[in-house]
Amino acid sequence: MIDPVEEPPLTGITVVSVEQAVAAPFATRQLADLGARVIKVERPDGGDFARRYDTAVHGESSYFVWLNRSKESITLDLATDRGKEILGRLLADADVFVQNLAPGAAARLGLGTDVLTERFPRLIPCSVSGYGTSGPWADRKAYDLLVQCQTGLVSLTGTPEGSARTGISVADIAAGMYACSGILTALFARATRGTVRAVEVSLFEALAEWMSQPAYYTRYGGGQPPRLGTQHATIAPYGAYPAADGKEVLFSVQNEREWSALCERFLGRPDLVADPRFATGPDRVAHREELNTVIAGRFRELDSRAVMKLLDTAGIANAGVNDVAEFLAHPVLSARQRWRSVALPGERTVSALLPPVDLAGTAPRMDPVPAVGEHTDAILARLGYDADDIERLRAAGVI
Repeated sequence: MIDPVEEPPLTGITVVSVEQAVAAPFATRQLADLGARVIKVERPDGGDFARRYDTAVHGESSYFVWLNRSKESITLDLATDRGKEILGRLLADADVFVQNLAPGAAARLGLGTDVLTERFPRLIPCSVSGYGTSGPWADRKAYDLLVQCQTGLVSLTGTPEGSARTGISVADIAAGMYACSGILTALFARATRGTVRAVEVSLFEALAEWMSQPAYYTRYGGGQPPRLGTQHATIAPYGAYPAADGKEVLFSVQNEREWSALCERFLGRPDLVADPRFATGPDRVAHREELNTVIAGRFRELDSRAVMKLLDTAGIANAGVNDVAEFLAHPVLSARQRWRSVALPGERTVSALLPPVDLAGTAPRMDPVPAVGEHTDAILARLGYDADDIERLRAAGVI
């Protein structure tokens, strides 16, 4: 990696976020990675509820640790006039405001896009919702798995015997990614054109975009792709098979050259290259079960290392099906020095992955994960509140 020679690109940008759970915190953490100052507004009575999803990371939530490094935490009761006043003072100096409150909550608190745009003309407001802020489902709560169900993703994931959720919060992650890119675009437009644009992203529409290929396939192909576990619905062979030692190895054949190489150099069956059952990609999909029988038989003759070595020699893309522990020990992550130590509350640390985008000449921020309200006093002091003011606010339950 190139040693950093300049400040991160968003240094000087201030983001205020009334956020919870996954989608909005993922968007703002990426902004923090790029150098933005992110002020996370939390409830005085325990903060972001994602703090209590689990206690796996030295007593901290694995979700919260992942999503909230490099942020400042202030506790505010936004149901109080003083809490709203303090938030207003923060927004007056901010560049971006992000919220993913429950349906209708932002408007009730005076944090709707129209109100914010009128009060703070330079502020870029970003709303992350479940199904959009208008339309027939605007008032419905939406969590990740509900959205996976509504977009049809769950119907595609699993085996012929049953559907399954994806193993990560894919709808939240999609929405967080689009919120981040939307905010960056809005910052660019403000800097280059002087125009301020509000950003809106919904979990449903973010994941709907990711569902486009199966949507096209279903609408124009006469039926949706089947659930096939690790097999591919429209390409064969493409999937995982158990080797003699029990470990599964996934491989993919993408073209006729690779099919010939598989038959001749891995399967030892050059006669299959021109077999009419397998001559083309659609033929192989149509005769998937017969093809799988041949491949599974060959896999049973070799351990996983031998399988992967032979596939490599044949020029066929392949990979062992790792569990999470094997992923953590992956040689690519260690050789490319992707792990960094990040501080947790209580003088503990966690190993965290660098953000996946490397910007030459800069380094991402990898600052501590905050305790609830850790920066409240410091933030209020910067706004002009003295120690007595802060104590009165705390006594009144505002902070």
